Amino acid sequence: MGKIIAIANQKGGVGKTTTAINLSASLGVLEYKTLLVDADPQANATSGVGIDPASVEAGTYEALIGEQDVRSMILETETPNLHLLPAHIDLVGAEIELISAEDREHQLARALGPVADAYDFVIIDCSPSLGLITVNSLAAADSVLIPVQCEYFALEGLGKLLNTIKIVQTQINERLSIEGILLTMYDTRLRLANQVVDEVRTHFQELVLNTIIHRNTRLGEAPSFGESIIMHDASSKGSVNYLNLARELLQRNKLTQLDSTSKQFEAPNS
Repeated sequence: MGKIIAIANQKGGVGKTTTAINLSASLGVLEYKTLLVDADPQANATSGVGIDPASVEAGTYEALIGEQDVRSMILETETPNLHLLPAHIDLVGAEIELISAEDREHQLARALGPVADAYDFVIIDCSPSLGLITVNSLAAADSVLIPVQCEYFALEGLGKLLNTIKIVQTQINERLSIEGILLTMYDTRLRLANQVVDEVRTHFQELVLNTIIHRNTRLGEAPSFGESIIMHDASSKGSVNYLNLARELLQRNKLTQLDSTSKQFEAPNS
C-alpha cells in the first residue's frame, strides 16, 4: 500500500500547496507513482498542475460525502507518474455536511482505501485550518509533513498544530507519525531567517528535515503557468530544492539505496 502523507499547517501562506504540488511532481519524475489529493476548497493544487477547477465535475467533495467512487474522479496530469484527485468550490460545503455524518472523521480514509494500493505515494494538500476536512486528511494519513515559513510568526501556530496531531494520534489514527518539519521561503540574506532556522532546529531536532526550500522567483511564477516547478524550469533552485526533498523522504522511508552522505542535486549556477 502506498504511503499517505498529509501536508498540513493551519497557518496560510507557508508554502503548503507549493510543497504538495512540487513534492508530488518530484516523486513522479523520480518514477514513483503519485496521487495528489486536493483537500483545500481554494483548489490551488488543482490549478497548479494545469487543471481548471471550474471544469472539475467531481473530486474531493464527492469523495468525502460518498457520492461517487474515487477511481472515476482521478485525473492525469502532464507531469509523468502524477495523478490528481481535484477539488472545486463545492468542497467548502463538505465541512457542514460532514458534521452529521456517521464516522465523519474517516470519510476520506474510506474513499482513498480502494486506490491507495495503486500508488507509491499519496500526497494530501490540506486546507489552512484545523476543521473537519483537515482532520479527515490526518485520519487518512500515515504521516504528516509540516511546512514552516522562515519568519517569526510562523512559529506561533506550530504548537497548536502539534497538539491537534497528538489528539488525532490518541483518538482517531494511532499510526499517524510526523514525517518532518520543512523550512520554506528561506532567504539567505535575512538574519531573521537564519535565526528561525536555528530556533526550529534547536527545539525540534531530528524532526526538522535537512532540505530547506529557498525563496525563488521561478517557484513563485510556476503556478500561473499551471505547471509544477520541475516542468516549468527543471534547472531552477526551487526545482532542485524539491528534488532533494523527495530524495530525503525516500531515504527516510528506506526506499532508495542513496544515503544521507550521497551528493545532493545541485542547481547549475550554485
